[in-house]
Amino acid sequence: MKEISLLDTTLRDGEQAPGNAMNPEQKLQIAQRLMEVGVDHIETGFPASSNFDFEATRLIASKLRGVGIATFSRTLISDVKLALEAGGREKTHTIQMVATGSDLHLKHKRNISREQAIEEVVKTVEFAKQASDCRIAVGIEDASRGDFDYMGEMTQAAVAAGAHQIILADTTGYATPSEFKKLISFIKYKAGKGISISTHCHNDLGLAVANTLAGIEGGADEVQVTLGGIGERAGNASLELIASSLHFKPEIYNAKTNIRLEGLYQTYQELCSTIRLSSTRNQPIFGDYAFGTAAGIHQQGILANPDTYEFVKPDVFGRHRELFVSRHSGKSIIKYILEKNNLLPCADFVELLYEECINSRVENSCLSMQQLESEVKSLFIYLDKTA
Repeated sequence: MKEISLLDTTLRDGEQAPGNAMNPEQKLQIAQRLMEVGVDHIETGFPASSNFDFEATRLIASKLRGVGIATFSRTLISDVKLALEAGGREKTHTIQMVATGSDLHLKHKRNISREQAIEEVVKTVEFAKQASDCRIAVGIEDASRGDFDYMGEMTQAAVAAGAHQIILADTTGYATPSEFKKLISFIKYKAGKGISISTHCHNDLGLAVANTLAGIEGGADEVQVTLGGIGERAGNASLELIASSLHFKPEIYNAKTNIRLEGLYQTYQELCSTIRLSSTRNQPIFGDYAFGTAAGIHQQGILANPDTYEFVKPDVFGRHRELFVSRHSGKSIIKYILEKNNLLPCADFVELLYEECINSRVENSCLSMQQLESEVKSLFIYLDKTA
């Protein structure tokens, strides 16, 4: 089974999105948590962009051992020099340099030709190779809208100059899974043996996770992700969903990661606290009610056998199953509470308890199991005494 490397860019792509800013000490704390859950490489920031990112990179590189770090640079020697100064010149440091992949970006963003873009890549890769022992990665920006022949030429030029990895970025969330898989397969062929291929997918159409998984099917060796899917605009492919998909569907992807799933939720909670991020109720894995239900039919099945409505298991992530009570709940949960507490009422009692505790609830009124259990026990005792 293929082992997929995970490069987490929470501290760079995730942190640069509005509202997500962190100082160097906060970045270090999150980086330590990411290391503990098994992330292979942690992208620390863009050292040439600000003193904050420079200092954060230097701090993380000096404190963390046993995990790779990565930095972001443009295809400029000046950027790479700063990245090396901040992150070091060792093999554990990945120098990522972003190259221009689409004609749209070449014309309207860079105002350079394809030939000039490739020349930039070659010169900067050659400098990085001469100046360090770092892993050198060339990220092709807007690759999903780029011309295949041009990107193939850039890939081969980068590899000849000394690049160890090519990153394909779906920068605007443009690709579909079939398109992205085709791109990954093509560039892997062009790069040749021994060159790592990585994915970097954005979520503008909600396809970042699907495209990343398609990239793995297409031969990607590494994927770039963020915790909770935070990132520019609609975000990035989320670490927890990629790791979970490979955990629960290994036979489909024939791939695995080193991620310790049981530590992800606690790490996410720390991130949320740091950047004051609120989780949504229905977010997969991390959502408030990701493992909770108020539907009577579901509750009846779960109480009989959790597998009926749980394929993704809460305990895998250090979370717990939650049954909530609302007007959508049925009598089975009342019977369950009574049996659990060795209370054996007649059928009329069950009906009465159901009417008083559940059916009479107004719309959107919702109780936890603990609250319902307290109500049922109190009401049962009262009814039993007055019967």
